[in-house]
Parts: sequence; C-alpha cells; structure tokens
Amino acid sequence: MIAETVCSAVSAAGLGIAAVTAYRKRFLTAARLAAYSLVPVGLVLTGVVGWAADTAFSLKAWVGFGVLGAAWLMFLATRAVERRTGGTRKERKAAKAAQRDAVAPTASAPSLGQGAGPAAAKPAAKPRAAAPADDFSDIEAILKKHGI
Repeated sequence: MIAETVCSAVSAAGLGIAAVTAYRKRFLTAARLAAYSLVPVGLVLTGVVGWAADTAFSLKAWVGFGVLGAAWLMFLATRAVERRTGGTRKERKAAKAAQRDAVAPTASAPSLGQGAGPAAAKPAAKPRAAAPADDFSDIEAILKKHGI
C-alpha cells in the first residue's frame, strides 16, 4: 500500500515538472519527462510493485538469491581453474615449444624443386655490388635467420 502511494506521488511530481517544462516551450523534453513519470504508475497497475515488495520481504526469495549467488561464484571459480590448467610453468613452456616446432621453419627440398639434402635446399648467396652495406644489414640478418 505504501509502495503504491509513493509511486503515485513520484508520477504526479514528474507530470508537474513536465507541465512546467512544456510551459517553457520545451515540448520534446516535456513529453519525455511525462513518459518517464508514467512508468511508476504503470508498474503499480501491472502488479510488478506488489510482486517486488512481496519478494523483498520473503525469506524464501532471499535464500533463492543466495543460491543464485553461490552458483555464480562456482561458475567463476571453474572458469578461473580452467584458464590455469596446463600444469606447471615448465609444462606450459614445453607445450608452446612443441607447438612452435610443429610448423616447419623452411620448405622441404622437394617443394622447392631442387635436389634432396640441406645444402641443395639453400641457394648460394650472390654478392650485391649496388646495394649499400649498412642500410639493410639488420633486415638481411632477420631474413637469413628465417631462411629467406
């Protein structure tokens, strides 16, 4: 009963503010304020306010909220444990290294169309006479490191 009275008073105050705003020729804002001020009355008439009041003072409802909170905490804990799986740091590093080694760093000799063997897979480097020596030395080192 008190909740319905409070909602009605809030709606009446909102409609009064909307009327003053409309008097000041701000009709769009006045319409928006009127819409917001009618929401509490609508909630009272649909029964949502009565349901919320009954829920707020019900022990059974609060126990239900506690159970939901416990389930939420268990969900978060299992997600955290799931992210931390993989054993020790050593095991995780070994798994990452194995994953990196699974990708071949260079193409095999048959795919290059040359003879077998590691010496045949790499073409002989040709000296460059026109290129400056210091400008691209770091880039060349990176490319040589990757076998390009």
